[in-house]
Amino acid sequence: MKEVFWNSRGLADLAKHRFLAELVKEQINFIALSETGRDDFPDHILKNLCGGYEFLWHSMAPHGRSGGILLGVDLNIFDIGAIVEGFVKFNLRCKADGFKFVLYSVYGPAQYHNKQAFLAELVNTCSKESLPYLRVGDFNIMRRPEDKSSGEFEFKWPTLFNAVIESLDLKEIVMSGRQYTWAGPGDNPTFEKLDRVLVSTDWEDKFPLSTVEARDRNISNHTPLVLNTGASTHQTEQRPFKFERGWLIRDGFYDMVANIWQSENFGCSPLERWQNKIRRLRQHLRGWAKHTAGAYRKEKKRLLALLDNLDKKAENAPLSDQDINLKHYLKERLVLLLREEEIKWYERAKVKTF
Repeated sequence: MKEVFWNSRGLADLAKHRFLAELVKEQINFIALSETGRDDFPDHILKNLCGGYEFLWHSMAPHGRSGGILLGVDLNIFDIGAIVEGFVKFNLRCKADGFKFVLYSVYGPAQYHNKQAFLAELVNTCSKESLPYLRVGDFNIMRRPEDKSSGEFEFKWPTLFNAVIESLDLKEIVMSGRQYTWAGPGDNPTFEKLDRVLVSTDWEDKFPLSTVEARDRNISNHTPLVLNTGASTHQTEQRPFKFERGWLIRDGFYDMVANIWQSENFGCSPLERWQNKIRRLRQHLRGWAKHTAGAYRKEKKRLLALLDNLDKKAENAPLSDQDINLKHYLKERLVLLLREEEIKWYERAKVKTF
């Protein structure tokens, strides 16, 4: 699935319509826009925004001159269970595999006196949620000093925001492409990271390969973010990640794990850094396992072929010392491969009884 989240700072500019219509061609499945500045959207505008695809739209009116949220969902991909106001909330079911989850489009208040109520509502709604969920958009709160390019950093709201994230066990999907999502006015502006994607642990378990990519910021002072779950919206059965004990006997495995573990240090707290290390390691091992499985099959086939040739050769004449040494080496290599295969199938064959 692919989704775009963007504080568009209004939608009067036709360049923004064209930008979204072009983006949808990348198979975007839902669109979440904040600070739209309006509540009513004619059908022809909504059709333009989604490039003519069959989207269901829902909007929340702005408060005064600021705010306003517009959320669109591709009906060819999702069934809609319910739509709830507040943080605009969609209960969705993916038609491909029946997976149910909740999407919240967020626009946090810029005014300090409203941030406490915003965080309280965040805690209240998340703590009551029973389905996997993600909250996306402009939270209008930074998390760490590195989220601001220059100037004084106010710790009060980031500290409370991080405490909320940790208490709810939410995960932030790391953004690539840019360090900041908002640019202030002027030729030498201040940059801040205000937009982000937060997900529940069960949502992350379903989509462990998710990425967030920042796009161009040419037509708004906020950067559009594209979330890619790494999963097809068509009927496919992606196997869950499973650690194979046989990997432990492979040459270089421990060094590889140590290098990956040490290379990932993102996170505000020890717990978050540990979770990000686990996520990074899992992503790497998934790809590594897929690659080495093919190499394993080729190596096993090669060893068996060489041993078979030596066996046939021995039927006609005694083997030379060189051939005998080669045969011992090939058998040792084959035993190692078969030992890993034996561990794998033993693990998969284990059945729990109740």
